[in-house]
Amino acid sequence: MNNLSFYGLVIAGFALASVTSCGNKRQAADEGLLTVDVALPVTDSITLYKTYPGYAGANASADVVARVNGQLLSKNYDSGSLVKKGAVLFTIEPTKYSDAVRQAQAALATAESEYEYASKQAQAMKKAFESDAVSRMEVIQAESSMQQAEAAIKNARAALSTANTNLAYCTVRAPFTGHITSATVDVGNYINGEGAPFKLATIYDDSSMIVSFAIEDSQYERMMGAKSDPAVEALYHKVPLEFEEPLPHTYTADMYYTSPAIDKSTGTLNLKVTVDNPYGELRDGMYVTVKFPYDTDPDAILVKDASIGTDQLGKYLYVVNDSDKVVYTPIEVGGIYDDSLRVVTKGISRDSRYVTSAMLKVRDGMPVKPVLTK
Repeated sequence: MNNLSFYGLVIAGFALASVTSCGNKRQAADEGLLTVDVALPVTDSITLYKTYPGYAGANASADVVARVNGQLLSKNYDSGSLVKKGAVLFTIEPTKYSDAVRQAQAALATAESEYEYASKQAQAMKKAFESDAVSRMEVIQAESSMQQAEAAIKNARAALSTANTNLAYCTVRAPFTGHITSATVDVGNYINGEGAPFKLATIYDDSSMIVSFAIEDSQYERMMGAKSDPAVEALYHKVPLEFEEPLPHTYTADMYYTSPAIDKSTGTLNLKVTVDNPYGELRDGMYVTVKFPYDTDPDAILVKDASIGTDQLGKYLYVVNDSDKVVYTPIEVGGIYDDSLRVVTKGISRDSRYVTSAMLKVRDGMPVKPVLTK
């Protein structure tokens, strides 16, 4: 072997050793990096919602009252049950009012009899006047007696109507179909309802419910701007409702009322939606979370909500840049989508790789070994 060949082999050996050494060092460096899972944001066309607290109220409610005096004889329903319109709920002792009806009937019969006599008397006086048998004054007096008898009939009929009304009040009926509360008094108690109506129970028409809530005036402006889109307008007829504990059925409501004025002290506007209650699960006074739609976004950026951190500056994500270093990235967010994703309105792009694991171990500027996951 000549010297040139020998030196060539030596140089090649050094080069191979150098490459091997660099590879080992890089491998060692990689092995020392923290492995983190990263994901790319999801982009989708979504409806934008904002949640508001609200309270459900019955479509109608009314106090069931006693309007007469007497002993409560019966309660004819089970507390909390559904009662039909016109069903007898309570009966009150009717003796006093039955007697008043009979007295009024007798008074009416008397008045009608007196009118019949006075009418015949007036007719007879008119004929007698034609033959100069009586004076004009006697005719006038006879006609006056007839008119008084006629007025007495009207008074007697009014008294009979009042007596019948009071007697009807002794039977207390449901004003509409609904669920009814327990009675405020037990059977056997004396009730004084003539002076002022005495509350016996309350009935709720909860076949449908009204949910009231308030939105910011700025949100109202956004809503008005978006309603020009028919697709957005349709959303207001299917407003999702959520409850503190999941119910067996899901509910959507139809917005039917917008307050004509904004409350200057709070800067909010009252809205109302109505929702059918076919299963009887909704109750008057129930707390409701209203997912109020206000726009659509055809290219929304979505990230896993669990990957978003919060500090004194607000919301943030850890993003891994092209150099595989962690970058603390402040973001602005919107609502939850599909239970686990959060809309990001500002701070990242659809190509940003954000950290989804080991979030407590990474820090700004830290080199990591990212593993892309779905």
